[in-house]
Amino acid sequence: MFDHLLSSEAKAFREEVRELVKWVPRQMVLDMDQDRIQFPKAFLKEAGRRNLMGCRYPKQWGGRDMDWVTTAMAMEEVGTLGYMFACVFGVGAELVCDAIIRHGSDDQKERYVKPLLKGERFAAECLTEPRGGSDFFGTTTTAVEDGDGFIINGQKRFIVGAEGADCFLVYAKTAPEASPHEAITCFIVDRGPGVETQYLYGLMGCRGGGAGRIVFRDVRVPRSNVVGAINGAYAVFNTMMIPERLGTAAMTVGAARPALDVATGYSSRRKAFGTTINTFQGVSFQIADAAMLLDASRAMVYATCTAVDSGESPATIRRMVSQTKKFVTESCQQVAHHAMQVMGGIGYTNVYPVERIVRDLRLASIWTGTNEVMSMIIANEWYRRHASKKADTGVRNWEFDAAQADAADEKIYE
Repeated sequence: MFDHLLSSEAKAFREEVRELVKWVPRQMVLDMDQDRIQFPKAFLKEAGRRNLMGCRYPKQWGGRDMDWVTTAMAMEEVGTLGYMFACVFGVGAELVCDAIIRHGSDDQKERYVKPLLKGERFAAECLTEPRGGSDFFGTTTTAVEDGDGFIINGQKRFIVGAEGADCFLVYAKTAPEASPHEAITCFIVDRGPGVETQYLYGLMGCRGGGAGRIVFRDVRVPRSNVVGAINGAYAVFNTMMIPERLGTAAMTVGAARPALDVATGYSSRRKAFGTTINTFQGVSFQIADAAMLLDASRAMVYATCTAVDSGESPATIRRMVSQTKKFVTESCQQVAHHAMQVMGGIGYTNVYPVERIVRDLRLASIWTGTNEVMSMIIANEWYRRHASKKADTGVRNWEFDAAQADAADEKIYE
């Protein structure tokens, strides 16, 4: 942890989060990985009781008026328990609550944010569909106006909390003939008649979060549960990409930490050829690379959090968040790979938790937008930034810092 980047208030809060982490029984971790616990309500209730969720939101709604740097620290610490602990911790408090805090009414904050942050209710975000994952605008779930509300029909899948959540943040098409940016509305849908969890997925890792498919059949939702403007879900989606992807990066750092710690301890004790294996460069250099990648990942998370806290431009934030999500998730997967390689065959067994961490972290570069989508966003924003800089006459043109820069006949572009 980078203590020098944390305020005294954040350090004190970290100790509170670590107490929660210590409170979690070992059996809960094991039962979640075996899907014996399908959704960890007891964990979320305890986190809510300790007032640890949604720390950056106003105290008025149950938060603690902290910043993004502190939020990232909390997500990292929770992530050390296991990736799914951080997923469920973040989905309700950091995603659903974020949408309502930023775009919802005071009535919605009172009815949903307060009980969610107290751990009295649980929420899930419903974005991915059977025919579309990263294609937000391709949603086929519909919401048709009917009197003082809407009737929702459709399906969502890979929903963390499909089993266990009391309410859902749902994106549905309300203006099919409109342009994609003006066709979708965001709703809060309570679990009730017409809301069905069809089945849970058999996941490679990240188990115990109630991930499943949800089917909406003629579900009536009052107009008072529209988040933001009707046909205005794009604005909600845009802001939610910050907690969704930046939160993912922060918790991925936490989830990778135990793998490096376990491998370091193992290599300090395990002997071969008459000496501990950490004396061999083939081992110690992998530990060194893993430590470097973990610190670089954390630095990137904190730099991006600081940019968000300071109010950087939306375009810069969009690029930085995408870069952070891509770099951190891929780097931390490599950290876990190094840890398993250092431990050899025993690392591939469930005698140590490294095999679970490897399985869990494979999700990191897929969910909340694949890393290929992150690359697309990074490229688009970088080229846009480059074009705007070219128009700025106050910026040095490095193209001319070459001996034959004036050889116009050699600069052929078409």
